[in-house]
Amino acid sequence: MGARKLSESFLHLGPGATAVPQPPFTGMEWYEGYGMRHGDDGAEGRLVSQYIFTEDWDSWEVHPKGAEVVICTHGAMVLTQEFPDGRTETVALSAGEYAVNPPGVWHTADVAESATAVFITAGEGTQHRPR
Repeated sequence: MGARKLSESFLHLGPGATAVPQPPFTGMEWYEGYGMRHGDDGAEGRLVSQYIFTEDWDSWEVHPKGAEVVICTHGAMVLTQEFPDGRTETVALSAGEYAVNPPGVWHTADVAESATAVFITAGEGTQHRPR
């Protein structure tokens, strides 16, 4: 198997230390197929993905069954986290820095110019809401 671009072909980490390259990312509908391919891994499965952002996120998301690691690899971004008790925190990330979105914490991001980030996500039960 040759090299792949993480921004185009995400990676699934599963039980038993498996690593399964995924088909090319085609948009939000891609996630339904991902769930069908790896849903049996439950809370132990992790999706590793990379995105390039040039504007603020237009929604919030939450991962109720596991933590998500966000690694900024280029540029800068500000994560806003909304905790179940109602408090909010912001975490400014620049290249080489990471933050953790704990399980059950709604989060969104603001990007002043551009940012590239790698996400390691426990995606089971992920929800979205408008910003």
